[in-house]
Amino acid sequence: MKICGQNIRKIRRSKDFTQEYMAFEMGISQKAYSDIENSKVKINLEILTKISDILEIKPSDICSISHKCGNDEYENKFHDLVEYMKKNNITIPKEYM
Repeated sequence: MKICGQNIRKIRRSKDFTQEYMAFEMGISQKAYSDIENSKVKINLEILTKISDILEIKPSDICSISHKCGNDEYENKFHDLVEYMKKNNITIPKEYM
């Protein structure tokens, strides 16, 4: 997960956003946000979604930069979830397609 935190930092910096800005937008402290970028906490889907919304990217863009981030288990779970949503006529946001 270290690569994910590094990728978040890289993308955030490319957009000239500060950690303070990201933390404010997420409703957390700057320290809590710093812990995300420094891989001191696990990144769950809620955190990943919030960060990707602020950075205006797809959640997969954070980890797809490197396949070393996480493992195929999460990718498979994501695809299973999308398939479930399709089968049950649940609206899937465009950015996840």
